[in-house]
Amino acid sequence: MAESRKRTASRRELARNPRFEQVSPEVGELDEAAVEEAMSDDPDDTMAMLADLTGATDPALRELARRLAGRLFLDVARRGPMRPRGVGRLREQPFRPDGGDLDLDASLDVIAAARAAGEAVDPEGLRIRAWSTPSTAISLLVDRSGSMGGKPLATSAVAAAAIASRAPADYSVISFGKEVVVPKSQDRSRSVEEVVDAVLALRGFGTTDVAAALSAAADQLSRSPARRRIAVLLSDCRATEPGDVMAAAQRVDELVIMAPEGDSSEAEELAAQVGARIAVVRGPSSIPDALASVLDH
Repeated sequence: MAESRKRTASRRELARNPRFEQVSPEVGELDEAAVEEAMSDDPDDTMAMLADLTGATDPALRELARRLAGRLFLDVARRGPMRPRGVGRLREQPFRPDGGDLDLDASLDVIAAARAAGEAVDPEGLRIRAWSTPSTAISLLVDRSGSMGGKPLATSAVAAAAIASRAPADYSVISFGKEVVVPKSQDRSRSVEEVVDAVLALRGFGTTDVAAALSAAADQLSRSPARRRIAVLLSDCRATEPGDVMAAAQRVDELVIMAPEGDSSEAEELAAQVGARIAVVRGPSSIPDALASVLDH
């Protein structure tokens, strides 16, 4: 199904943001130093503005905003813990420089034989103890129903970048409203920049089919050989299309929910019903910590 593009915004509409004239003093210009200053002052508001600028009617400004937003969003997404905690095990592994601590018990025979022969120890015979983390597949579901611009759009884009950083070899991104669109499928290789661009190109409209989105995530994750398969639902979970949300949620091995601050009651109710973990997200800058809280178990 063709992916919907978000509505463009005129310079007059963009100027409603009090920071706009500071970061874009002239038509077709984007002052990166001013953007960095604004990020230091209010990162969420600045990322929301950049998300809107990627839909500017001015093509030069739109392209500059797209490139800068991609870099900034990825930088924000990579902050915080990227390695899952509590799911790995310390295992004996072949020797790798700086790969872990030398396992003396497992390597003793090789070391003793080399000393007896007056030869250098063959590193291929040595063993180390290092953390081994089971493979993980993730499917991110982005709710694009209703209004999809500013802070919600920036939050979705940062979430996509964060998921790509956590599971670069095995993840998908699904957007949903009344219809389901797959900007990045589980078994398709696509750069993080392309995925973030695809999310920023989304526009919000229509109703919300949560059941169809969860079913799509289950289908995507079924393509993965990973031992741990997680669906991450970024939504208020207010379903306005018919469908059995509970049954669809049961198709997912592991479900976590990230709900918007101030509008999380229905997401909390769904989480309680299906046994999902949940985190409340106040804006794009809170995505790394929110993901850590629901994924690092």
